[in-house]
Order: sequence, then C-alpha cells, then structure tokens
Amino acid sequence: QVQLVESGGGLVQPGGSLRLSCAAAGGIFSMAVMGWYRQAPGKQRELVATISSGGSANYEESVKGRFTISRDNAKNTVYLQMNSLKTEDTAVYYCNVRYIFPVRNYWGQGAQVTVSS
Repeated sequence: QVQLVESGGGLVQPGGSLRLSCAAAGGIFSMAVMGWYRQAPGKQRELVATISSGGSANYEESVKGRFTISRDNAKNTVYLQMNSLKTEDTAVYYCNVRYIFPVRNYWGQGAQVTVSS
C-alpha cells in the first residue's frame, strides 16, 4: 500500500549538482524519519542522510557540506540536494521511510545518479 516514488536522478559531470525527490503515498508520514541510502556498483548499501519529523538532519561524513536533506510534510516529500558531486557519489539512491514505534521500513524504487567526465 505504501509507495515511495523517486525522481531527479541523471548524469552529471564532477562538480555538478542534482536534486532527488521522493514522494510518499498510502500512509501518514509526518512522524516518520525519512532518508536516503545509496549503493554503488560492487559495494554495500550505505546511509547518506536522514531527517526527523522535526527537521533534524544527519549525514554520512563523506557528504557533509555537499548534500542537504529536507522535507515538506504537507507534500509528504523528502529531497536530497547534491552539490559538488564527485565520481565516487555514483550509485543508485534509495529513498527510505522509517517508523520507530513500531519499527517499519519502506523503500523507493531507486534513482540512478552517475557522476562522470
């Protein structure tokens, strides 16, 4: 029933920017933690950023200062603004919605981000 639809992926050169969006439907998301994970070729999935219902954000160290996560609760949407992109940012990016009480996780379909010269 719950669906997370991602958009905004694409191909950019190093130093460029992209903005990912994830629209959630089929539930109440205002009290959920929303975030982004990524999985690069041949590597394990890793956390990129999370944002609480109150707007408190946490970032993986390698993206701090370059990426910004935000959310619009009225639109049930979470965003990831990616600036100063590096080739090592190339990955499939997955939107995540997590409820703590009780613990539940939902995932988007993935958005390909390719950073290449």
